[in-house]
Amino acid sequence: MSSKKSSARTFRGMSYRKVQRKNSRDRQQLTKENQTLLKVHKYRNLGWTNVIKLFEKIRELQEQETVKSLSLEELFIEADRIGNKYFDSQEINQRNQRIAQELDEIADIIDSQYPDQKVEIVDYSK
Repeated sequence: MSSKKSSARTFRGMSYRKVQRKNSRDRQQLTKENQTLLKVHKYRNLGWTNVIKLFEKIRELQEQETVKSLSLEELFIEADRIGNKYFDSQEINQRNQRIAQELDEIADIIDSQYPDQKVEIVDYSK
């Protein structure tokens, strides 16, 4: 009698034990508030379905923490990157040309308000 060996189950290319270890490491890196949230909502690191749910929840919490730590400029850049997914290359080029044109107009206004571009050097020696 020969026995068939079943193929090992994996999640995103990781075995059950690897996912558990990753969950444990990633959970420790979360804020205490988020660690408590996981505990209160009874996310467990035992059983395939629980391990996968915990993995996904930890990933979601990590993304939220990342967004909270971004500066205002980084948030605008991220929003622009997400928005560009919905435009084709022609629309993106048209928008970039309009932005460049408006920046040139702003530069012209600034130059007209501050026309003196001569560099003034003051020598305080002797």
